[in-house]
Amino acid sequence: METINSQRTDEELVELLSEGHEGAFAEVYRRHGGPVFGLAKRLIRDTDLAQEIVQEVMLRLWNNPEKFDASRGSLRSYLLSHTHGRSVDLIRSESARRIREERDAKLAVQAGLSLEEEVWEMALADHVRTALNELDEGERKAIELAYFGGYTYREVAKLLDTPEGTIKSRIRSGLQRLNGLLVKSGLAPVS
Repeated sequence: METINSQRTDEELVELLSEGHEGAFAEVYRRHGGPVFGLAKRLIRDTDLAQEIVQEVMLRLWNNPEKFDASRGSLRSYLLSHTHGRSVDLIRSESARRIREERDAKLAVQAGLSLEEEVWEMALADHVRTALNELDEGERKAIELAYFGGYTYREVAKLLDTPEGTIKSRIRSGLQRLNGLLVKSGLAPVS
């Protein structure tokens, strides 16, 4: 990786980013990574999630440097604006998830099942268990902890010592494969 002269302007660095220059990316990160992390941590109050947000914001710049417009403000302002937006999105989604989980838990307690429904649920659970065993270990463990263990994505990530983004991807791909297996067995509707 070729190093970049630290005297270059942010606009020059972004121009180099559009050419795929890794040294320019390293310089942008050196200059702006700290403030981006600081804002994310102040908003989220979680070091791991703040680091994940920094990674997403910087990756967005790396993948789409042309979206930065120097006539609209500084690179730091651009990065901090994206950090703020991503942090607020994460706070909202976490809040919505908690509300949804609480509502679902209340509904589950309120709804009693007939004997026929209980038998169907047990048979379905057996098929789901069989399909789960066909997933790779990473997907299976993440899904079991999140859906059967009741852990949040963040807790699953800590339990498995794996980044939260990786856990989310494993769960998403595992659920897609699981759905495919259940469709094949005739227990899930074809979407």
